[in-house]
Amino acid sequence: MTFDISIFAMIGFFFAAYAVVGNDALQTLGTFINSNRHLHWLWMFVFAAAILIITFTYGWHVNEGDPSWGRLAKTSKYPVVDIEWYHTLPPLVLLIITRLGVPVSTSFMVLTVFATIGGMTSMLEKSLFGYALAFVIGGGIYLLITNTVEKWFIKTADSQHSPIWVVLQWVTTGYLWSIWLIQDFANIFVFLPRQLSPLESFSGLAVIVILLGFTFANRGGPVQKILKTKTAVTDIRSATIIDFIYASFLFYFKELNNLPMSTTLVFLGLIAGREYAFALTTKTVEFLKTTQTTVADMSKAFIGLVMSVDMAIGLPFIAKSAVSGEYNWAELMPNQGFAMAILAANLMLLPIFAYLRTRNKALMYFVGSALASGIIYGAYRAIIGIISGTV
Repeated sequence: MTFDISIFAMIGFFFAAYAVVGNDALQTLGTFINSNRHLHWLWMFVFAAAILIITFTYGWHVNEGDPSWGRLAKTSKYPVVDIEWYHTLPPLVLLIITRLGVPVSTSFMVLTVFATIGGMTSMLEKSLFGYALAFVIGGGIYLLITNTVEKWFIKTADSQHSPIWVVLQWVTTGYLWSIWLIQDFANIFVFLPRQLSPLESFSGLAVIVILLGFTFANRGGPVQKILKTKTAVTDIRSATIIDFIYASFLFYFKELNNLPMSTTLVFLGLIAGREYAFALTTKTVEFLKTTQTTVADMSKAFIGLVMSVDMAIGLPFIAKSAVSGEYNWAELMPNQGFAMAILAANLMLLPIFAYLRTRNKALMYFVGSALASGIIYGAYRAIIGIISGTV
């Protein structure tokens, strides 16, 4: 049995696997790594690798050789394409950005170059709905438990490593890691055929396991610094609650439909809601500082989103134009509304970069208001689509 996969598909798969595992260690395994920093990384790696192998093997079996758990089944939104050189660039860019510690969405950075406009729109709306839902419900949960449960955690920090909490955290991490893998396998395996032979499948799995080992040896990598800025994330009990809530959100969206989404935005929404709950109920967290951090995190995610859409539109256009020698601008921007949206998104990068550079308060309110409006509108569109059955 031999591999029937092009060299560009293999390169893209490797870049995507490394970038996805490295970037999303923050959301799925970050609190686990932080709160178990007294353990040797090898023990945590063995546990995570076992969950990975079980989840992949079960999904590949029940989905008849499809390693993406059906996330790419809608070929009208994510058509099967021949992998070209430009398909490998988004995961390479993601890999570079990940090394800089920026929390970009791997789903948008990798999948948009494969998606139709309808696929991009559906993924964006579902992801913005995920951010909004996690922010509101997650924030509400922490408003209830900050002055009770979380305060008790702080007072009893010495007892956090009791056997029951250690077991609960490892079980919760396994739950979260498996649900996240079901959501995000599509980001890695989009470069390969939708049905894989056993040799192709488990060779790809071996690559991911090896790269996961590097991530654990590096204690999560540079992007882990973002999580360390949040309140009370090193307490094993707080980490367990964060992981359980986050996993439950991902489980809900897994059951909602098979469309891919940005798990990064769901995570950022949950963490933002949690920080605002702390700011509203305690004196240890400042409201203004929370807003500054939240706007900065969303700004960085927005930069990655715009970059991914620009590459999804521009790279195929450049490649086709280079071959034909003709520039079909109508193909680049199929309608005026789409063109205006892309232009507005790129222009928004100017105040965002200015804010990230200066942390000016006026810019913070402007950028924050603009991003919040986009999130609310996207969430509204997603809810309408879910109710009407068009999503």
